[in-house]
Amino acid sequence: MNTTMRPTSTDRSPAAWESWSVWSVSVAAGVAAAIGTELYGLLARGLGVPMRAGNIGAATAEPITVGMFAMGTAVSLSVGTLLAVLLARFATRPARTYLAATLVLTALSMAGPLWAGDTPASTKAMLCGAHVVAAAIVVPVVVRRLASAPGRGRDARG
Repeated sequence: MNTTMRPTSTDRSPAAWESWSVWSVSVAAGVAAAIGTELYGLLARGLGVPMRAGNIGAATAEPITVGMFAMGTAVSLSVGTLLAVLLARFATRPARTYLAATLVLTALSMAGPLWAGDTPASTKAMLCGAHVVAAAIVVPVVVRRLASAPGRGRDARG
């Protein structure tokens, strides 16, 4: 007797990852986003986008080295994961709240690249694109997981 279940188009059971804790789904999506943004950065580098950027108001730019896209994504992931876990535990509508918060935070995160000193416009646009790539990978996955969370006052497996 074969006990392996295969999902069908009418199967309403949750995907396997929906049984994962909120933090593990967020971290897994973050790893995928780190890889995705790093590949995006390598593509931009290959297309000739200048890989130098300054801090906000800086007079000189510093090189953007290989690995910096993944590192930046990982730093943002730590904040996003904490947000997701807290919302899963305390919010009445964690998925909706997470989506709204991450859309605002993604928009705000673009202030750094846009106001970077001594940075070509093409680099600024590419860096903003990296923020969108990371959000496009992480946010839908975490929102879907949060939508399956039990909700406020119950065990949200955060």
